[in-house]
Amino acid sequence: MHDITGTWRLVHATATAADGSPLPPPFGGERVLGRLVLTADGRMMSAISDGRPVLPAGETREYSSYCGNFTFDGRRLVTRVDAASDPARLGTEQVREVAFDGEILILRPPMDGYWGDVQQREIHWERIAAT
Repeated sequence: MHDITGTWRLVHATATAADGSPLPPPFGGERVLGRLVLTADGRMMSAISDGRPVLPAGETREYSSYCGNFTFDGRRLVTRVDAASDPARLGTEQVREVAFDGEILILRPPMDGYWGDVQQREIHWERIAAT
């Protein structure tokens, strides 16, 4: 089983429509900002934001953060949320399928609606420090 503990930097994020067609990348595409911290004692924190300094007219900055205690069974990361940017997440379990591409950690949330589109997202992380 891979060790997922450490501090991770968001490399990129992808989105795919329910029919499998690619969608524009979430969180500002190439300018995405994010950190993920997973501690050896089972605590996590994630923050992701559109990192573009200026947004095109009419666009809204996408931002997401949450934290809580987590479990990892080698395939799934499950976080019991106790603080979040979206109050609807409080007390929920955030489930992410986990895969690795070499040293890149790939987290895949369940297919869900974002900004009016049902999509499958993949979030790719690179470890930048051990915890």
